[in-house]
Amino acid sequence: MSAVLAESAASASHPVLDSARETARAAGLPYAGSVPPAEAWALAQAGAAVLVDVRSAEERKFVGQVPGSVHVAWATGTSLTRNPRFARELEAKVPKNAVLLLLCRSGKRSALAAEAATKAGFASAFNVLEGFEGEINEAQQRGTADGWRFRGLPWIQD
Repeated sequence: MSAVLAESAASASHPVLDSARETARAAGLPYAGSVPPAEAWALAQAGAAVLVDVRSAEERKFVGQVPGSVHVAWATGTSLTRNPRFARELEAKVPKNAVLLLLCRSGKRSALAAEAATKAGFASAFNVLEGFEGEINEAQQRGTADGWRFRGLPWIQD
């Protein structure tokens, strides 16, 4: 993983990331920006970024996860209690100069995690739009209109 991290730090400028940064600046977002799932996967596969899954261990185990992703829970347990050690755990797994792509269930917790990472000194923390499962629909179901799995991107399940 260290070669990927080294490449990630060296590849902070990329058209997708540059566009996301520009959009984030215009919107006044408190983190580097947001990236669609397919572009996030391409960036991670190219070694230009590190994909960090911020969902709980339970979500990863029972719903599925992206192969090769780093896990740092934003919240833990079935009640999703905020992880007070998030920034420290993140820093222990990836260098602060790495380009981070943060992924959660729907893109909401990962936006909060990107903001917290930015406040902790990670200059390139990006939210992965749509999340792993996507937004909930009118039938109270996920994965029917958007999200990592809906887009047909790689994932595995225990």
